[in-house]
Amino acid sequence: MRLARKTVTLLQNKKLKIAFAESCTGGLLAANITAIPGSSSVFELGVVTYANEFKTAILGVSEKTLSNYGAVSNNTAEEMVKGLKKISSADIAVSVTGIAGPDGGSLEKPVGLVYIGYLFLDKLEIEKNIFSGSRQDIRTSTLEHVFQKVINYLEA
Repeated sequence: MRLARKTVTLLQNKKLKIAFAESCTGGLLAANITAIPGSSSVFELGVVTYANEFKTAILGVSEKTLSNYGAVSNNTAEEMVKGLKKISSADIAVSVTGIAGPDGGSLEKPVGLVYIGYLFLDKLEIEKNIFSGSRQDIRTSTLEHVFQKVINYLEA
């Protein structure tokens, strides 16, 4: 994948490392990064916390946050990315939580809703996105969006 390759090259040039905490993407970010030769110099950690109990156990997402806001929320994405940063020494941490469908959506949280958390060094940013299409389309759009955002940050 072109975006993953560019991400790896930019990370190598800047001598930075990246880590991912994934839910709805199920490891696609990590898989795409590790498909690039030489990625071991920039990729530190990938965690797939699909079940809420592991968002709590591994990433430290509070049970209160999950019960009050749900797994697919700004708050959960923020706690996921902060928890990832605590367990890694990566310069860039990214968390993804969303509803890829085709089921599971509601009026408040439709299929395609994806929250992405970024910690660029110590700069926190949380995004709310609504992607469309099939389950695979939503996951692919999320993947491309994340890589493009990281590329934009690294090129700035």
